[in-house]
Amino acid sequence: MRWLLVLLVILNLLFYLFHLNRPPTVAEGAAGLGAPSRASEITLLSETDSLARREPMEDEDSACLFLGGFDDESIASSINQRLLSLDIDSQVEPVDEAAGVDYWVYLPPLVSRQASLRQLRELQSRNIDSYVITVGDLSNGISLGIFSRKDSAESVVNRLRGVDYEALIRELPRTHRRYWVKIARPRQHLLSDSLLVELVRSFPDLEHRQMPCSSIATSE
Repeated sequence: MRWLLVLLVILNLLFYLFHLNRPPTVAEGAAGLGAPSRASEITLLSETDSLARREPMEDEDSACLFLGGFDDESIASSINQRLLSLDIDSQVEPVDEAAGVDYWVYLPPLVSRQASLRQLRELQSRNIDSYVITVGDLSNGISLGIFSRKDSAESVVNRLRGVDYEALIRELPRTHRRYWVKIARPRQHLLSDSLLVELVRSFPDLEHRQMPCSSIATSE
C-alpha cells in the first residue's frame, strides 16, 4: 500500500507542474489579441474626428467674390447696402494695395539728440532741407527727403557726398487704399449675371474678382 500512496503523490505533483507550465489556450490568445483591435478602432475614430475638425479651416480658404475697388468708401457702402437689401450677405473691406516704392534719403543716427541738432544746423547753413528724425530705428538721424524717383534720391546723395556727408537711401513701399465689397461663398449664387450687369451699369468703375477669402490683407 505504501508504494501506491507514493505513486499517487508523484502523479499529483506531475499534474500540478504540467498545469503550472502549460502554454496559454487558444481562447486566452484570442482575448489577448482583442485589446489591440479595440485600441486600433479608437485611434481610427480619433483620426476621423481630426479630419472633421479640419474641414471648416479648409472652407476659410475658399474663394469669395469681391466687387470694387473704389477710392471712395461711400461707393462701396452703397453697393453693400444694395446687396444686403437683396438678402446677399456682404461687407465692405478696405484693402491696402501695393502702389510702388518711395526712396527716403537720410543720414544715420548720431549718439545723441544734441549731436543731431548740431548736424542739422550745419546742413541748414548750407541750404540743405533736412529735419531730425524723432521716432523709429532711425531716431536721431537726419531726414533729407522722400522721393518718388530713385534717380532724384541718388542726386541728393551725390550732392551731400560733395560736402562730406555720406547719406543713405531706404526704400519705402507705397500703398494705396481701395474699398471692396466681399460676398461670402455660400451667398454668391444669389448674385445673378443680370444683377452684376446692372451694378456695372450703375457703377462703371466696378471690378469683380474671385479671390481666396483669407488672402486679403487689410491694414487699419
